[in-house]
Amino acid sequence: MAESNIDDVRARFGATAELVAEHAARQIESVREQLRSFVAPGGDERALDSGTGAGTLALALAPLVREVVGVDIVTELLERARREAPANVSFVEGDATKLPFESGSFDLSCSRRTLHHIAHPEPAIAELVRVTAPGGRIFVDDQIAPVDPLAAFELDRFERVRDPSHTRALPDVDFRQLFEANGLVLLRSQFQTHSRKLGYYLDLAGCEGAARERAVQLSPGGPEEYVAESAWYLLRKPA
Repeated sequence: MAESNIDDVRARFGATAELVAEHAARQIESVREQLRSFVAPGGDERALDSGTGAGTLALALAPLVREVVGVDIVTELLERARREAPANVSFVEGDATKLPFESGSFDLSCSRRTLHHIAHPEPAIAELVRVTAPGGRIFVDDQIAPVDPLAAFELDRFERVRDPSHTRALPDVDFRQLFEANGLVLLRSQFQTHSRKLGYYLDLAGCEGAARERAVQLSPGGPEEYVAESAWYLLRKPA
């Protein structure tokens, strides 16, 4: 088994924390409206945002639930998330593959665009399940790989040059197998296509110099923009 990539994640996001926080803040309102319809929180949930980063999901959820706890390994991102946090949101440092909570602590456990930064996503999913109460729900949003293995390889090669903390984008079928292996019931799924301006996303990752030139060469959509696919999954942990 390969080693953890925690040091890569801390280095990448620690160095780009201000840009990432600005990017996160611009997304909160739109993410909240999407969560309102897709997850439809009841209002009394204790929610977890595992791999919260600068807190986009946690802050989006805040008015929709009773309490939110955001967890991440990057101190600089947590500091920026805390600046915008309302009274019902707290942020703690912790590893998504070893969450610092007792089993069954949350009614709604979430992971947003985090799993492709984790060398071994299997324990991260297992931890989401462990800390969710029986009958509780789990929400996962992540970039997904193309079905074509060659296209998936090319995507990962590009993403690793752009962002050394990227490990591997999983295809939809792998996500579904992970959920099934953990005994989860899929309630609904949704797929989204995002057109990304290449220059902006290279800046966001702090990709400069020779790495930037290489990323432009490898960009799946050419030197101006590329298309990324993501999937949303809402699941239930059996009672």
